[in-house]
Amino acid sequence: MKKSLIILLSTAMLLGLSACGASSSQKLVMATNAAFPPYESVEGNEIIGIDPEIAKLIADDIGRELVIEDMAFDSIIAAVQSGKADIAMAGLTVTEDRKQNINFSDPYTEAAQVIVVKKDSPVASPDDLEGKTVGVQIGTTGDIYAGDIADATIERYSKYFEAINALNQDKIDAVIVDREPAKVFVSESDELKMIDKEFTLEEYAIGVAKENTELLDQINASLKKLQESGEIDKIINKYINAE
Repeated sequence: MKKSLIILLSTAMLLGLSACGASSSQKLVMATNAAFPPYESVEGNEIIGIDPEIAKLIADDIGRELVIEDMAFDSIIAAVQSGKADIAMAGLTVTEDRKQNINFSDPYTEAAQVIVVKKDSPVASPDDLEGKTVGVQIGTTGDIYAGDIADATIERYSKYFEAINALNQDKIDAVIVDREPAKVFVSESDELKMIDKEFTLEEYAIGVAKENTELLDQINASLKKLQESGEIDKIINKYINAE
């Protein structure tokens, strides 16, 4: 009797583990930093923006349920590497350094790093940042490229809006930030302006763990369909007014 009970319990445990694993495999966990409008931001209890909407279409296409995990930007790649997340989408620029740690999908949009300053600032181009105090978000390409500015003091913040607040309070001279979020920050302030000349030009893509080539292939196939159908352009235009 005891032996039969043990076998039944073992079978039940195996079935339970199997069901749990199947449920887990049906989720697509997206790591992001939801302080980067219009790509991702928090509205009420929901994370909205370009990246969540594109990720939702991809998840639907490959038969998974999208789950979004909000975290510090400089933790996103590590989350994908460790398996805590399946994909990284956070206005994530493709760089050679990042390619050493994760694989990237095909790009889904172009972007640029720009400079935000006070309206009365003498800074009119990237060259004028020499010797200035510049704010960046930790781990971003702005953080990476700011290191090339001669004699500049770089102040690093966990979120872009913290750097913008420091600029408003005259604690720093400029902020290097992605173009579309820069437009949002400038539109919300009478004191700020964006320098027309780009600091850098970039491409955004989806980060996937090196070993997860099957998922990468699925994502690229979905992206191709979404681009050909115009769905990605529709989402981007929903959040970004065409100039």
